[in-house]
Amino acid sequence: EARDPTMHFVDKLAEIEARYEELTAQLSDAGVFADPQRYQKTAKSHAELREVVEKYREWKELKKSLDETKALHEDSSSDAEMKALAQEEMTGLTQKIELVEAELKILLLPRDPNDEKNVVLEIRAGTGGDEATLFAQELFRMYSRYAEAQRWRVEVLSTSVSGIGGLKEVIALVEGHKVYSKLKYESGVHRVQRVPETEQQGRIHTSAVTVAVLPEADEVDVEIDPKDIRIDTFCSSGPGGQSVNTTYSAVRITHLPTGMVVSCQDEKSQIKNRAKAMRVLRSRLYEVRLQEQQKQLTGARRSMIGTGYRSEKIRTYNFPQNRVTDHRIGLTLHQLDRVMDGKLDEVVEALIAYYEAENLKQAAVTA
Repeated sequence: EARDPTMHFVDKLAEIEARYEELTAQLSDAGVFADPQRYQKTAKSHAELREVVEKYREWKELKKSLDETKALHEDSSSDAEMKALAQEEMTGLTQKIELVEAELKILLLPRDPNDEKNVVLEIRAGTGGDEATLFAQELFRMYSRYAEAQRWRVEVLSTSVSGIGGLKEVIALVEGHKVYSKLKYESGVHRVQRVPETEQQGRIHTSAVTVAVLPEADEVDVEIDPKDIRIDTFCSSGPGGQSVNTTYSAVRITHLPTGMVVSCQDEKSQIKNRAKAMRVLRSRLYEVRLQEQQKQLTGARRSMIGTGYRSEKIRTYNFPQNRVTDHRIGLTLHQLDRVMDGKLDEVVEALIAYYEAENLKQAAVTA
């Protein structure tokens, strides 16, 4: 016997509400409170369900109002004026219920557990020599401006400067509300087309910069065994190789099982550099684990996630035509100057809407 899909939808929401109430009770349990790691996990799960539960409760209230109004409309003792008012109210309530149901369907999509996280942003100059390092610097400025508008905090963890003042590489931590949810589609190859200042003939050059956005891993996500790392200290060096300071404050951490190396030398203090390097290492190890999980997913599902593999050319910035094109969603804007100034909302929102629509389609196929 076929089940009404609305009933399945309501059953799922009722289960989520019951789970939310269970977690609410656990948060006031002395045993949970006494175990910081367990409390942190419980609070995180509770926060993840709050938005769905609040929306579901709003839906239940609207349904209750609709039932009461229907009863009034069908009541034989109601006069014509009362029936007309009830009819009008029923129409308004039905429209509100449809809107809330559409919002609930998006909220019920499998959530990316990393959406709430801060990110480690890594930008590296690729092909194109000095011109690529200048563009890497401009991209970092673009993301910094965007972060400022979102009220996020950007902390540079390490930089490598080119001879002409561009950036060979920059690694920064971006902290704030739902950073990963907005920046996760930025990973990949960003291509620039323009006439370099050094070019005498006025020919357009193409260079590329690689961006990686890693969700920052908590200690709960990735535990690193102290036996698995080697820590070396050295003197920080500035541009041109001159020593910035003579104390051994720069830190290089090698993760022995994977051979991964992270260096940090931006702080004067060895302890601070070590803490920053550990944050980057933890996030890189977490990303490796995420990629392994994604490889196990079916091809169709993986393409929906929009993983932004590093080798993927995702966007072209054409300066002569003031044009920016996102190749994944076919979006072209003739306002490159605004985008480079950090006004990324239109691009970010279009990407989120596209991937949400793809996920809804996928959910309908697998339902």
